[in-house]
Amino acid sequence: MQQPLIWLVEDEVSIAETLIYTLQQEGFAVRAFERGLPVLEAAQHQVPDLAILDIGLPDISGFELCRQLQAHYPGLPLLFLTARNDEVDKLLGLEMGADDYIAKPFSPREVCARVRVVLRRLQKSSEPPPLQRIGLFELNETGAQIRWCGQTLPLTRYEYLLLKTLLKSPGQVFSRQQLMDKVWVDAQESFDRTVDTHIKTLRGKLRTINPDLSPINTHRGLGYSLGIQ
Repeated sequence: MQQPLIWLVEDEVSIAETLIYTLQQEGFAVRAFERGLPVLEAAQHQVPDLAILDIGLPDISGFELCRQLQAHYPGLPLLFLTARNDEVDKLLGLEMGADDYIAKPFSPREVCARVRVVLRRLQKSSEPPPLQRIGLFELNETGAQIRWCGQTLPLTRYEYLLLKTLLKSPGQVFSRQQLMDKVWVDAQESFDRTVDTHIKTLRGKLRTINPDLSPINTHRGLGYSLGIQ
């Protein structure tokens, strides 16, 4: 299982080293920053599972760093560290979108516990509901079934995975290579025409149920997308 990646933005070396050691001992991968601006640059290439921000940074305040991160990566969990225990600061941080707030001095174990709570809460909230209605489709990931216009589609494994991929991002154009990478991950051998063949059979099964609608769109030279009716 991949380790959750935590970014720690803290300019006090002793605090940073202690937190890095404790987080790593608790099973987290950690990348540390002493300044805030390099975080914004690094986030253009990689986004962590959670960021711990010190408010009193030397180049940019933790609040401003939070604001910019939230503007570009609204789903990023954030936890504030501060030397002050001011209620106004705490409320401001939480209103800006931070998930938690810890005042110094603190126990490194407490920080780890708070991190786990935030990640666990977000994981639960991101779990898909048993039944998702997407236009005239009903996606049941638990039962690996998809209904169309009120009828269950008789899908093979790869037809199901292909249609589910399109359903999860309606309107998005997927190239053949993107669909192969997402759907045929564990296939020993696959070809470009594999996608076209499965799209053709999917369209046939959709047409059998409702011949008047054709939700799978072809974008010549680009790939396929799903249009929600």
